[in-house]
Amino acid sequence: MIFIDAINVKIREGQVANRPIYLALGVTADGERDVLGLWAGEHGDGEGAKYWMRVCSEIKNRGTRDVLMVVCDGLKGLPDAVNAVWEKAIVQTCIVHLLRNSFKYASKRDWAQIAKDLKPVYTAASESEALDRFAEFSGKWEKRYPAIIRLWENAWAEFVPFLAFDREIRTVICTTKAIESINARLRRAVNARGHFPTEQAALKCLYLAIMSLDPTGKGRKRCTNRWKAALNAFDITFDGRLSAGRK
Repeated sequence: MIFIDAINVKIREGQVANRPIYLALGVTADGERDVLGLWAGEHGDGEGAKYWMRVCSEIKNRGTRDVLMVVCDGLKGLPDAVNAVWEKAIVQTCIVHLLRNSFKYASKRDWAQIAKDLKPVYTAASESEALDRFAEFSGKWEKRYPAIIRLWENAWAEFVPFLAFDREIRTVICTTKAIESINARLRRAVNARGHFPTEQAALKCLYLAIMSLDPTGKGRKRCTNRWKAALNAFDITFDGRLSAGRK
């Protein structure tokens, strides 16, 4: 699996501006975490398929022959790039990010009720049941918050894949939590320096922070143990592709 998430870094190029830097975290066939790389986002209104094709191709050229799933936060152009590089890979939207983005369109006093009403959608036993629960949610909230309904409709194709899997797999793919814990450490390193003179300076700072994350190796061992149940479920669900990845 590959998890992709971004942190915003202030870079002074002419004037100080926020730039996203994307981190790709891989989980190997043995359950070990491995940071696959850092990529600075391009200037403008977000990255497209061409940008993500370059990133995915670079990861593949480094030796990642097969990917079962890519979990991300609805990054534009990424699904097409993933499927072009790894034909059998499934792109899954991070459910936690989807919920957070939903709250952006709602009054804070409604957050708790919206979260409660959305839970039956992402905990449904199947896609058809999720559609029924989403119809109920739409009937209740569409008039007040049509943007939330549109958000889920636009993300539906990348939201539903995990509904086909059992609990062990759902637990690890419904969120980018595995990578967010790393990004929290990286943000501390970035915030301590304010802003950076160049993109290269920011990347060097983040690289050094990553290299100091787990000096004893205990964190990697804990991650491997947590993935045991999911790895067995993955191997059955994906017809032995996981076993092939260990060879």
